Amino acid sequence: MDVRALQTAVGAKPDGVFGPVSFAALFQRCGASADRAAALAATAARYFAPYGIMDSPLRLAHFLGQVIHESGGFHYMEEIWGPTPAQQRYEGRADLGNSQPGDGKRYKGRGPIQITGRSNYRAYGQRLGIDLEGNPALAADPAIGLRIALEFWKMNGLNALADKDDVEGITHRINGGVNGLADRKAQLAKLKGWMR
Repeated sequence: MDVRALQTAVGAKPDGVFGPVSFAALFQRCGASADRAAALAATAARYFAPYGIMDSPLRLAHFLGQVIHESGGFHYMEEIWGPTPAQQRYEGRADLGNSQPGDGKRYKGRGPIQITGRSNYRAYGQRLGIDLEGNPALAADPAIGLRIALEFWKMNGLNALADKDDVEGITHRINGGVNGLADRKAQLAKLKGWMR
């Protein structure tokens, strides 16, 4: 990956070291506020490399393109609740582990990957050593939410699909379909352009 080119594209000092300052510039360029970008950057600087996200431009572009779409450019760390008819169907869904009254809203989409459902909150909380099931609002914290997104990415084998440049396959694993595919592709193309 041409780190200096990416730093230049996002307005960071092109020093060849992609640390918290460069990540903050990247997240701001992707739509995050300065405060949110700083929180995301601290997590990215610590965890992107161990999760293999920094191993190639394709992995970074696919990961960011997907979470940009899911979070509306890092504006939304929590699903806007209507409730819409689709959100009302969260209630009582066994496949999401929503077994208690109110679980649909309690375990709504949160974080940049929009994790949903009691069973997912429990599983990812256990993986990260955080009681997300007992404290679901923690998933909306940008730093924790980004860690959840990274763990989701790892558990679903998405680096392998990114290596194949398979945006539809990644979208299907995240969304269960191809909802928002045009925007996901547009985000991916933008990010690839920054990494040339």
